[in-house]
Amino acid sequence: MDSVRAVLIDIDGVLTVSWQPLPGAVEALWEIRDRGLPVVLLTNTTSRTRDSIAATLSAAGFPVAAEDILTAPAVTAAYLADRCPGARCSLLNSGDIREDLAGVRLVEGDTVPEVVIVGGAGPEFGYAALDRVFGQLRQGARLVAMHRNLYWRTDRGLRLDTGAFLLGLEKAAGTRAEITGKPSPAFFEAALAHLGVRADQALMVGDDIESDVLAAQRVGLTGVLVRTGKYLPEVHRAASGEPDHVLDSFADLPALLR
Repeated sequence: MDSVRAVLIDIDGVLTVSWQPLPGAVEALWEIRDRGLPVVLLTNTTSRTRDSIAATLSAAGFPVAAEDILTAPAVTAAYLADRCPGARCSLLNSGDIREDLAGVRLVEGDTVPEVVIVGGAGPEFGYAALDRVFGQLRQGARLVAMHRNLYWRTDRGLRLDTGAFLLGLEKAAGTRAEITGKPSPAFFEAALAHLGVRADQALMVGDDIESDVLAAQRVGLTGVLVRTGKYLPEVHRAASGEPDHVLDSFADLPALLR
């Protein structure tokens, strides 16, 4: 692995579960840092801002600062600024991420949006909210989703995520969501630009074989799948491709790099 010049890492299910460090993850990240390898954390998490995530991880012992984190909301803000600057946008999301949506013109109430932004699922994704989004899409609003993950792992097991609702909205409204977070190639390209390396000089570590690993490999990165978080053997067997490497956990990454 001498060609590796930087490491891209998913957070949820790789470093933590319900924001609690997985065994050996803190020590492994310190060892990677000590090797002098630049690191960026890529997360589809939409319940917290970069500053909040950095504070939580740092308190748990991870050598991480806000500038080391690239979130789906931050990438979404850049995407909207480029594709539809100044557009009226409504937001359906669980958690307050407005800080990472700097520059996005958010509207509420009876104002008809030009773009519907869908973030992470939670209690806010009730019938009334989903039906309101359906109506907005039927009126011509664009659908922009931060990710289409079907589920994620918490300390209470697997929980339903945005992708399950997104499939219904797309089918009912006859539209297709524009995805800004993983597995969008633009997300990985933004991370590589942040680190100043080429795709063939970096590896991506994730627990989601399709969105994290195979999507990164299609951009040219080395993919590393870990058997923690949302990893399921049956999903691995049915995947559209095979990861470059498979590890039991992130704790095993330093040995792979050595």
